[in-house]
Amino acid sequence: MCVPPPSPTTVQDPVALAEIELCGELMIAASASDGDRLSAARIDEVLNVIPAARGASAP
Repeated sequence: MCVPPPSPTTVQDPVALAEIELCGELMIAASASDGDRLSAARIDEVLNVIPAARGASAP
């Protein structure tokens, strides 16, 4: 297997890094959970999301 030498330029995608971090948080919460699945409320809590009120229109 041929591995290219490291590039002197580092490219970072902040959106991708944030998504990876959120996925990690969900995996940690899922592994600590007693059940088979996380509830929607627990997912919202882990992702720090405030659910919209039912029937409310989006801004």
